[in-house]
Amino acid sequence: MSSPTTHRSGSQSSPSHSGASILLGRQFKQMQTDKDIPGISCGLVGDSVFEWEIMIMLDEEQDSLYGGGCFRGRMTFPPAYPLLPPTLKFETPLFHPNVYPSGEVCISILHPPEEDKYGYESAAERWSPVQTPETILLSVISMLSSPNDESPANLEAGKLWRNDPKEFKKRVRRCVRDSQENAWD
Repeated sequence: MSSPTTHRSGSQSSPSHSGASILLGRQFKQMQTDKDIPGISCGLVGDSVFEWEIMIMLDEEQDSLYGGGCFRGRMTFPPAYPLLPPTLKFETPLFHPNVYPSGEVCISILHPPEEDKYGYESAAERWSPVQTPETILLSVISMLSSPNDESPANLEAGKLWRNDPKEFKKRVRRCVRDSQENAWD
């Protein structure tokens, strides 16, 4: 029996960690070659396949208040991937009901595959190992067009979305403008 591989960080990899690396490597390569998903760009952070820098560039003609925006973020995968979901955090400030002020995205597909103790989400709406980085990013693009304000991560954005659509649109347009100006910093 072979011994676990030691990485530069000094940690030992388990067979599942190794399997996750192989799967993520394949999924990353697929994202690099797949031209069917316009407006999404991915790159590795350093040489770790467990951390991706992503850029979502929404077409101005897209049916979304966020159209024209260029939003940079990081997707961090756990060693137990695909059994557990990654986290996705926007580095570009994004005013949205389903994005915490810290930038962390809060959507069902990124919640662990367990019953929701509050009964808000069914297990079928939560993470499943059949999901991929591509389905996550497509879900995020969909989320930008259709916020879920029933349990907002950003209370202020959720409140404005429901009660003051004019102010909400104003804040989003400012966010999009800022994202364009700072897209390649």
